[in-house]
Amino acid sequence: AQLVDSGGGLVQAGGSLRLSCTTSGPTVRTYAMGWFRQAPGKEREFVAAIEPSAASADYGDSVKDRFTISRDDAKDTVYLQMNSLKPEDTAVYYCAAGPFLVTTTKSYIYWGQGTQVTVSS
Repeated sequence: AQLVDSGGGLVQAGGSLRLSCTTSGPTVRTYAMGWFRQAPGKEREFVAAIEPSAASADYGDSVKDRFTISRDDAKDTVYLQMNSLKPEDTAVYYCAAGPFLVTTTKSYIYWGQGTQVTVSS
């Protein structure tokens, strides 16, 4: 499967962005999809994940109530709606696909190339 991230950019604090992850390969629809982010000099951090058929979702503590993950299997696309952005949200954001909804990187098999999000103060 291939994953292509898009939608990153430069935004002021308090603004919004929507990231997209377009997938290929029919098996991806049966996978959990996650978003992770990595800032310079830091480890890759869990942001959000969603089960197949959007049965349930999970969020990192730092983004709860601000970010929303969703998926449109008819379009083979996963979204991350990011509201009330803060400078500390600045990072490269990666989407990932794997068999289980987990908050660690180990279970995810396929990864996008990443999209840069920069939030100015």
